Amino acid sequence: MSLTLGCGPLTSDAAGLFARGTTIDAECSYLEVLDRRVRGTFGGETVVDTRAPRLLHAQDSLPRWWFPVGDLRGGLLSPTDRTVEGPMGLERTWDLRLGERHVPGAARDVVMPSRTSCDVVGLVAVDFGALDRWLEEDEEVLGHPRDPYHRVDTRASSDHVVVRVGGRVVAESHRPTKLFETSLPTRYYLPEADVAPELLRRSLTRTVCPYKGIAAYWSVTVGSTVAVDAAWTYPEPLGEALGVARMVSFLGEDVDVDVTCA
Repeated sequence: MSLTLGCGPLTSDAAGLFARGTTIDAECSYLEVLDRRVRGTFGGETVVDTRAPRLLHAQDSLPRWWFPVGDLRGGLLSPTDRTVEGPMGLERTWDLRLGERHVPGAARDVVMPSRTSCDVVGLVAVDFGALDRWLEEDEEVLGHPRDPYHRVDTRASSDHVVVRVGGRVVAESHRPTKLFETSLPTRYYLPEADVAPELLRRSLTRTVCPYKGIAAYWSVTVGSTVAVDAAWTYPEPLGEALGVARMVSFLGEDVDVDVTCA
């Protein structure tokens, strides 16, 4: 998202235009030092604790933290003799061990940078999913590292929104909230009172967004049409998305969302 995904400036589908003569190729990447504390834990033990994390933005990839090797706790992460060709060059893998728990390839560093890679020598990238918990300052990070260039904004609207599944109206509202998220399409969130509850069946599906929080889903059933996980809500959204708390949005192959501008 943001710089490197969706329709961000460092993607092949950028929404805007650079000045004539400016070119962005598939190897484009950008590394910056963040002025914030980042910690990662595994089995209750701190694996990394740094006040100078680097954030790597690479085209068509999620942002990724790289850490000074001195900010890793010794004895938990250990380099191996295994190497792989990665986007930054020849990369060496590191294993994570704590008691009976073992995560092979939990981290990596670069032993031979590619010609076009950012300077990450002396840094180690720890796989986000390898650890149990990540904190940015004292707040938990969900899903993947947050991109500081990514925004979520919500605005009340008077557009007329009609949602149909199988030709039947399942939601209609003149008071939606628009959610604008960097590099992604605008989403409409409707008050629960404007949605037909008898057509929704709670799903066990949950998804995680670092910027909006944890989403809960419903499937929508109209006659023989079942639109699986076609509706969702954020019961306890993160700060950027508080404007759509407990409101419902729709998307899916069998879903038609018609909007008439006010």
